[in-house]
Amino acid sequence: MQVADICPDAAAKRTLVMGIVNVTEDSFSDGGKWIDIDRAIAHGRELVAQGADMIDVGGESTRPGATRVEPEMEKQRVAPVVQALAEEGIVVSVDTMRASVAEAAVEAGALLLNDVSGGLADDNMYSVMADSKVPVCLMHWRTVRFGDAAGSADHNGDVVKDVHATLARLTDNAIKAGVTPELITLDPGLGFAKTPQDNWVLLKALPEFIAGHYPILVGASRKRFLAAIREDRGMEHGPHLSDPATAAVTALSAQLGAWAVRVHDVPVSRDAVDVAAAWAAGPQYISGSER
Repeated sequence: MQVADICPDAAAKRTLVMGIVNVTEDSFSDGGKWIDIDRAIAHGRELVAQGADMIDVGGESTRPGATRVEPEMEKQRVAPVVQALAEEGIVVSVDTMRASVAEAAVEAGALLLNDVSGGLADDNMYSVMADSKVPVCLMHWRTVRFGDAAGSADHNGDVVKDVHATLARLTDNAIKAGVTPELITLDPGLGFAKTPQDNWVLLKALPEFIAGHYPILVGASRKRFLAAIREDRGMEHGPHLSDPATAAVTALSAQLGAWAVRVHDVPVSRDAVDVAAAWAAGPQYISGSER
C-alpha cells in the first residue's frame, strides 16, 4: 500500500478532503456535539455524503486548555466509530497520540494513523505504525507537554526551517522503526504552539513543503488565526464564522498541490478543491452536464 492507495480514484485528480469527527467533550469547535457514538457515526456518514474522501476520528481534544483523557476512554470513544464507518466502506483515519488507541483503530478498520505529536508522545507509536502497514501522518508540534496546543514555542527565529528540520527528524524516526517511506505524509502543524505570524509564514512557504518527498496535509480549519481575519475588520468572529477563510486556504492549498486538507465544514472545502482541479485542468475539464 502507498498513500495514494487510500483514495485511488481521487488522489490523481485533486486534493483530498478529510472530514473531522471529534468524539470529544471539549474540542474547540464542536466539543460535545458528537460525543454520543451513534451521533458521531451519523455525522461521519453525513460528511461523506457532503463530499469527504475520508473521515478523521478523534477521541481527545488538543485545544488550548485541554486535558488528556484516559487511554481506555479514548479507545472506547474512537474504536466503535471507526469500525462502523469502515464496515460501510468509508475510508477512516484515526487522530491519536497513543499507540494503544492507534492499534485498536487499525484493528477496527482505520486506514491512516494521524498523530499530531509526530510519534513523540508515545514511545510505542513508531512500532505500531510500522506493524500496522497503513499510511501515517506525522505532524510538527514543538512542545514539552503534549495535550494542550496553547501558547507559542521557540522556533529558533525561523519557523519554516524548524518545521522542515523537525519533520525530517520525525520521518527518520519512523523509517528507522520500520515504516515504509511510501506510507508517510506530513503536516506542518498550523496552530499548534504557533503564533498567527508563524501560521501565515508556514502557509506562504507551503510550496516548499509540497515540493518535498512526502505528501502534505494542511489542517487550518477554524483555527484562531483564520478567525482573526474577521476580527481584524471589527466583525463578529469565531470558529464557525471562519469557514469561508478555511475554504480560501483549502482552495489555495489545492492549487499548490497539497495532498489533503482536514476540515470541519466539508461542502465548502470540497467545492474549493473541485474548483482548483477544474481550474488546473482548463480545457481538459469535463463538466458534469457534458458527460
